[in-house]
Amino acid sequence: MQTTFLDTPVLRSVLHGLAGGFLRLSGWRLEGELPTARRYVVIVAPHTSNWDFVIGLALVLRYRLRIYWMGKHTLFAFPFGPVMRWLGGLPVDRRTSGGLVDATIEAFRSHPELAIAIAPEGTRRKGSQWRTGFYWIAHGAGVPILPGYIDYRTKRAGFGAPFTTSGDIESDMAQLKAYYHNITGHH
Repeated sequence: MQTTFLDTPVLRSVLHGLAGGFLRLSGWRLEGELPTARRYVVIVAPHTSNWDFVIGLALVLRYRLRIYWMGKHTLFAFPFGPVMRWLGGLPVDRRTSGGLVDATIEAFRSHPELAIAIAPEGTRRKGSQWRTGFYWIAHGAGVPILPGYIDYRTKRAGFGAPFTTSGDIESDMAQLKAYYHNITGHH
């Protein structure tokens, strides 16, 4: 995988401290268990604001996690592209169907440690249906789905227990969506 800010030990320590200060000063409380798996798909819902990225990045820095994230390709245009990649971003062009699920499954197979964060809605629009790519990636790679959340009502952020897919997408999606029942997005 690509080099990120987490590959620089001094910077990683400094950012860990800055993230903790930012979260404390802004009133955010981290909770839940840290991921123990070496490979997993993180879903973050609901995704309703650009602030989700800021809070999510602070969470990753505070916990010292190496999590790559998928974002729409337009975020990676000049001049921000190199910075977004350095922050762990992987561009996704949703206008084309180019085998993203299969390519991501293969990435999991070839990397003994890999975590990828995906917003299941695929957009910040309220009420959007969840896309299923994250599910098929986790199922095909045989890795758990880790529910991540940012609750603006209570100012809590963290991770839930790992979820193992069964192959029954309707039942599994209903269980995953139920996890977010009491989580409030920014908008």
